[in-house]
Amino acid sequence: MANAKEMLQAILSSIDEGIHAVDENGVTIFYNHIASKLDGLERKEVLGKLLLDNFPSLSTETSTLMKVCQTGEPIYNQHQSYRNIRGVLVDTVNTTLPIKVNRKLVGAVEIAKDLTKIKHLSEKLLDLQAKIETTNNQKKSPNRNTGATYHMTDMITNDPTFNELKSKALKVACTTSPILIYGETGTGKELLVQSIHNASPRCKRPFIAQNCAAIPSSLLESILFGTTKGSYTGATDRPGLFELADGGTLFLDELSSMPLDIQAKLLRVLQNGVIRRVGGTKEITLNLRIIAAMNEPPETCVREKKLRSDLYFRLNVIHLHIPQLKDRKGDIPLLIDHFVQKYNFQFGKLVTKVEEEVKEIFHLYEWPGNVRELEHAIESAMNMVDGDRILTEHLPPHIIDSYSSLKRTKQPPLQPLRKVLMETEERLITQALKETNGNIQQAANLLEIPRQTLQYKSNKLKLS
Repeated sequence: MANAKEMLQAILSSIDEGIHAVDENGVTIFYNHIASKLDGLERKEVLGKLLLDNFPSLSTETSTLMKVCQTGEPIYNQHQSYRNIRGVLVDTVNTTLPIKVNRKLVGAVEIAKDLTKIKHLSEKLLDLQAKIETTNNQKKSPNRNTGATYHMTDMITNDPTFNELKSKALKVACTTSPILIYGETGTGKELLVQSIHNASPRCKRPFIAQNCAAIPSSLLESILFGTTKGSYTGATDRPGLFELADGGTLFLDELSSMPLDIQAKLLRVLQNGVIRRVGGTKEITLNLRIIAAMNEPPETCVREKKLRSDLYFRLNVIHLHIPQLKDRKGDIPLLIDHFVQKYNFQFGKLVTKVEEEVKEIFHLYEWPGNVRELEHAIESAMNMVDGDRILTEHLPPHIIDSYSSLKRTKQPPLQPLRKVLMETEERLITQALKETNGNIQQAANLLEIPRQTLQYKSNKLKLS
């Protein structure tokens, strides 16, 4: 009967994922045949050899196995690109764990999934999709856009309020009612809108987004409603965004920037489901869902005449409010991990830790730019970092300056000197009496004052 060691070897060798283990010096002690296939090397070339000798493109800073041997901390789902000793490029996604015996770090083990084949298959799939899309676009409008990339799972949170928002969004995704979303800049309005579209029965139909402040108001009407040939000099028959979004979702961001006369026409679309191209007389019936978003409170915009009240009431059938990042600071550690992993992948780095002071700075900072600003702060730090840890010095200057200013303003105010002296005297006498079990003479000796003085001060402070 096979012994336990042989059985373990057989089990590990039968797993359909690459398994590579090294000791604390980086010498390979286990290497299954799947890992051998992934890396393009023979097992006998790797077993008993230094890891970095067989993979010269890696270093102690960029190798996940060597990094775990150094830190003793696990690394999960880390993308890694490297070349073997023959120069062959290998792409994997690795989970690397420390090996500890009696709490002592003795090595690391890595479970690797092959990303190279997945990338090749993805590229072939993208090529095929591009060919299909080209064929379809020849039959349809060349400007037709059917893409919404985000889903509800992309909205990272543990915050109860934000989770409640996601639940509401999932419920309303199944209907056709218009939605009005309010959220400050950078809170993720388009991410939420795309998630609603992808959770709806319209997910296979077009998703089109338009920022109403991104183009001159004189052009906005023709972009939204389309044009008829001859309606003005150079005008051609061209569908607008309403027509292109037919059957799907049209997202209008920064709605309060839309001119009031165009808001009136938008109201008509919401009420009747029909449009007329600029310069045209033919009415076109549409079936689309309109979702609008604002980065200012809608009631304020109505009061300041930026938003028509009738349009507000028609759009506000479903109202969703995205909380600011400063109101869900418990999500900051999750978002930090997410963005570090994202830029590890993009920049080919191996950052595994964030300094505690950085986390404190992020927690105290008010984040006027919300999640977008947090992502940019992480991206900036990832450009500056050299090792495996984000330090305070890697952060954008304006965030460090804000933290320094906040610390200065939070300094306690000066107390009256007499009060401070009395409190200090009381604290020291109490401590001395406690240490001497109430013996006045011994406590006086500790404090280096006469016994009578201590007796007087104790009576005055009413200390026993």
